[in-house]
Amino acid sequence: MRWDNLRLAGDGTGDQALPLFARGAITRTFDTPEFRGITFYEIHARSIINRVPGASRVPFEWTINPYRGCSHACVYCFARKTHEYLDLDAGRDFDSKIVVKVNAPDLVRRELAAPKWTGAPIAMGTNVDCYQRAEGRYRLMPGIIAALRDAANPFSILTKGSLILRDLDLLVEASQVTEVSTAVSAGFLDDDAWRAVEPGTPNPRKRLEVCATLNEHGVRCGVLMAPILPYLTDSPALLSATVRRIAEAGAVHVTPIVLHLRPGAREWFMAWLSREHPRLVPRYLELYGRGAYAPKAYQERIGRQVAELARQHGVGRATPREARRIRPTATPQRPSGQWPQPGSVPPLEPASARGPDEHTPDQRYAHRPGRTAAETRRPPTPEQLTLL
Repeated sequence: MRWDNLRLAGDGTGDQALPLFARGAITRTFDTPEFRGITFYEIHARSIINRVPGASRVPFEWTINPYRGCSHACVYCFARKTHEYLDLDAGRDFDSKIVVKVNAPDLVRRELAAPKWTGAPIAMGTNVDCYQRAEGRYRLMPGIIAALRDAANPFSILTKGSLILRDLDLLVEASQVTEVSTAVSAGFLDDDAWRAVEPGTPNPRKRLEVCATLNEHGVRCGVLMAPILPYLTDSPALLSATVRRIAEAGAVHVTPIVLHLRPGAREWFMAWLSREHPRLVPRYLELYGRGAYAPKAYQERIGRQVAELARQHGVGRATPREARRIRPTATPQRPSGQWPQPGSVPPLEPASARGPDEHTPDQRYAHRPGRTAAETRRPPTPEQLTLL
């Protein structure tokens, strides 16, 4: 099964087939502020380089995930569902019960040396963040990066964590012998949004500083502008401010991704939305009523806006050193207690009340009076990376 590699290594007593928590993983808690309320389950995994299922909508085939669960506690995280396979829940357990594959560095080195391994690129940080707080304690990534460097195996890292800079020297060394790409995830710079939906993460501005530092040292780093939250962080002013700061950080690229809500994440996010922004619930039910993804027209509109903003602000044009010399500009912030601002969300009209010529949510961005057919033609939807 998919989760068989989360079993403890056998000790010769015939219990290898028992699942993780029936086997009794080593359980630890740490009485320090950053780990208070978090339980760690230390295991010896049986394998570590995982093939991505063919049906996944991602541009990579192999991943390494040294952790399960994530203390970033992002309310929208798509990986929440995976905790249910471990007999844990997708809500609080995902945020506070972290599985640690303590033998990950040794496994990586062994599997890279296997005759059957072809040297394919490996992606990290694609399920949960490999630089979440637990990494500060367990220090698995230095050994993993060193193994990839020694094998000259190409790899990529996606993170919201600033801890990646601890391993900057290793990343520089690896980039001298193989292809290394990195990206930080920052969908918005609004402080209220950050505190509300990403409570365990570094400030998005800190993540962009990480991006600038990596590029300055020759480690290519872009920005995954994700997730963009409909009606919360998708206003033209907020999008422009975010892309401008991304350009100032010297990002080599920016890729926007609209929020998607898979099972597990969907229930947790909608419960949060019901508590914090009940007026938005009907609109989200319209946007996500037919599946995990927002309507294609909405995704394409956001993609066009971000692409144009990236062109205007020069994303990818500044050299790392030039980017570091740019004076950061102020980011518009909503007044306290006004997220979103009162009146910014128009009342939702029932579908039954719409006239036959009125647009449904799927159509609202597909056509506007006075536009030609060429103007309404859409570019392909950006690849939806299932990372967040």
